[in-house]
Amino acid sequence: MLGFSRRGMARGSALLAAGTLFAMASWSLAAEKPPLAIKGYDPVAYFTDGRPVRGLPDIEYEWDDHRYRFSRAEHRELFKADPVRYAPQFENFCAMALSKGELVEADPENWLISGGKLYIFGKPGGPELFQKNLSENVYKANQNRALVPGN
Repeated sequence: MLGFSRRGMARGSALLAAGTLFAMASWSLAAEKPPLAIKGYDPVAYFTDGRPVRGLPDIEYEWDDHRYRFSRAEHRELFKADPVRYAPQFENFCAMALSKGELVEADPENWLISGGKLYIFGKPGGPELFQKNLSENVYKANQNRALVPGN
């Protein structure tokens, strides 16, 4: 026959409760992690390497309610020093679509740096189309910035 004592049961219940609270706290912290910016691409690499480069999960920095990943620690430090310079202009959204009043998720492989600013686009033709009337498209996209969640 198994022997149960009140003290043993109380200790077991306390351990179970503590384990449950720990699991809930861990789940809560994971659930509150900000979303990944630009699908994990390194925003600084566009400027330094002249091409899109995937960032690494162990080199991250949280800014403006997003998690940015970087291919090198040096890129993270550059971003920390001046995030406005390196972050894409319309977060994870296509600059050309936003200029038309539409909200389309961007593909970080389609990009443009103009006037020291990074723009990303939903389709390969986006950068060329955006540049055709650059100042007007930038103006219209900025006018529609309120469409971007969180703005």
